[in-house]
Parts: sequence; structure tokens; C-alpha cells
Amino acid sequence: MTRILLYSDEPILAKGLESVLCQVESFELLPSCNTVTSLMEQITQGVPDLVLMDLTPEITFAVLSEMQHAMQSTKIVLWVNSISTELAFQAMGLGVRGILRKTLATDLQVKCLQKVQAGELWFEKALTDSFLCARRVALTQREGQLVSLLSQGLKNKEIATTLMISEGTVKVYLSRLFQKVGVKDRFELALFGLKNLTTGQLPISDKNHRGASAMPGLRSLVLEKPMDRDASPVRFPTPLRPLASRF
Repeated sequence: MTRILLYSDEPILAKGLESVLCQVESFELLPSCNTVTSLMEQITQGVPDLVLMDLTPEITFAVLSEMQHAMQSTKIVLWVNSISTELAFQAMGLGVRGILRKTLATDLQVKCLQKVQAGELWFEKALTDSFLCARRVALTQREGQLVSLLSQGLKNKEIATTLMISEGTVKVYLSRLFQKVGVKDRFELALFGLKNLTTGQLPISDKNHRGASAMPGLRSLVLEKPMDRDASPVRFPTPLRPLASRF
């Protein structure tokens, strides 16, 4: 039996999916969660085989990183309407095994979970093709931390205090990052950081929980090419052609 844990903040939508999944003999549904806190609590009570996560504003790079660390043997599938190229790339880098559209037919929803549980990946061609239209900028650990903190709205002095470096050193890092990433100022750099760290629907974190430990540093930034910066998030047009790759 495959133990599946569903996280969603849309109860009616979650109930609909549950009614479909409970009819699959090989699936065992665990109690669903509607907050990240309840999700983490449920995980500590018993590691599921597979977690299907609605891409709510609460789901950030930091949350995904924490979950992957807490349950290394559990497979994670993101359940989305749409997702930015940047966040999708970061999710794949963290080990997320699939990105599943909510609008797919019910048999394909089931098929995705079965294939992921069998050791395959589920990423549609429209999404993987979008990576070809993007530019990846590798970051050092310190640069990744700085971008993460900058995206939270911290000023230079606050970043310096958090990273235990001088304010002058922060300015040097920022100047180098502007050139490396190809941006004009800290605002543009912060926007790129937000696209890579979050769904972009809400600020990254509460001001009372700022800090490098609360927001893991990015290992890279994925940037859309200049002509594509105003494009909408990937909508996964049909036909469906998931990428199947067995490890």
C-alpha cells in the first residue's frame, strides 16, 4: 500500500481528490492537512510514502527544503494550477519528484502518483522546455544566503548582522551580484530572488522570523531571458507529455 498525505488549503478541492484516490486499491489516504504546521506535525507522526502538496503561498523554497530534510525517503509531488519556471527548477533541485496539474483528468492524477511511487518523475514537456528558455546563475553559499535575506526585505545593516559580516562586505557582495546576475539594483535582484524562493503570492516570511537559518540560501538563480520576463507562469498546454525517468 502507498500511504499518501494530501496538503491543501482548499477543502472542497481536497475532498474531491480524496474521493478519487480512496477508490484506488493500492492507495491508503492519511488525514489531510490544510496548514504547513499541521503538515509537519502529521509527518512527524509517521512518514508517508508520498506527499501531494498544493502550491499554496505557504509553500516556499525553505518549506520544501525543510520537508526534504525531514523525510528523505518520502516522495513529494507539487499540485498546481501554474508554477513559475524559477520555482519549478528550484523544486526539482531539492528532489521534488513531480509537478501535477490540478486540471488534468482524474485518471492522469492517479497515474502520476502511481508512476512517482514506482520511481519515475512527472514533469510535463511544456515545463521542461521552459528551462531551455532560462539562464542559470550559480551562487556561492554566501551569495545564496544574501539573496534570500534581501528578498525578505532586509536592509544592508540587518543582513550584515544576520550573516555576522560587516555592512561594507554586504555592499561588496551586492555589487558583485548585480554584475553577475545582470541587474541594475537591489530591487531587481530581490524580485528574482522572490521568483526562485516563493509562489510570489505573499511575502517570504514574517519579520519576526527573519534570518539565514529560517531561509536556506539558494544554490542558483534561474532567470528568464530578457524577452520573456513579462511572460506568465507555465500553464502546461496540452498535449500532455510527462517526462518519465526511472532512478
